[in-house]
Amino acid sequence: MTGRVWLFGDDIDTDMLAPGLYMRGGMDELIKHCLEAADPEFAKNVRPGDVVVGGRNFGIGSSREQAAQALVMLGVSAVLAVSFAGIFYRNALNLGLMALVCPEAKSIRQGQALTVEPENSRAIDPTTNASFACEPLPPHLIAMVRAGGLLAHLEQRLKASRT
Repeated sequence: MTGRVWLFGDDIDTDMLAPGLYMRGGMDELIKHCLEAADPEFAKNVRPGDVVVGGRNFGIGSSREQAAQALVMLGVSAVLAVSFAGIFYRNALNLGLMALVCPEAKSIRQGQALTVEPENSRAIDPTTNASFACEPLPPHLIAMVRAGGLLAHLEQRLKASRT
């Protein structure tokens, strides 16, 4: 998966990802305001396949699933961060959003193209061939994310077991 990088700093919390003020309007309204406190242009300009890169503690705050769901609905292909809040990390994977711990994330530049290779535990700048190591994600979690998340993965496995 290759996309353009949207770079954010440390401590991006779930209220920035899914602002509580817009929760009543449903997900279609909520995604219009995703990350607007950090970058007012993000939700308007993010494109399917783009990659969000953050610093430490990405997704801290409440346990709201809408934080990861908003990124999925906007078409973000992956989130790389120096570290994640545990609940956000698990919500992301469960909802089909590739989330990779990348200690070198702060070396990635805003707007650059980035190819994310979860099976190889890395991200690559296709222009410069610079490689950024990520912590390995177990194959069963990669398969789950690629299937579209936990529910889609379980449905696939159930169908396969019936044949």
